[in-house]
Amino acid sequence: MKTIDYIALILVIIGAINWGLIGFLGFDLVRVVFGDMTLVSRIVYAVIGICGLYALSFFGRLRNDA
Repeated sequence: MKTIDYIALILVIIGAINWGLIGFLGFDLVRVVFGDMTLVSRIVYAVIGICGLYALSFFGRLRNDA
């Protein structure tokens, strides 16, 4: 399961960087790389969103480790 955790964490970080670029510079990296709401860009946004939801499970596991 650790591999999935690392992949999810990396994608959540990429999503956070993209949102930071949008907020600070008005630059959407996903749109530039994959196009404006093309099927591929929608899939990228969906996968990153799913990884964000999966990352919520990290909180429960952190509580169990302490």
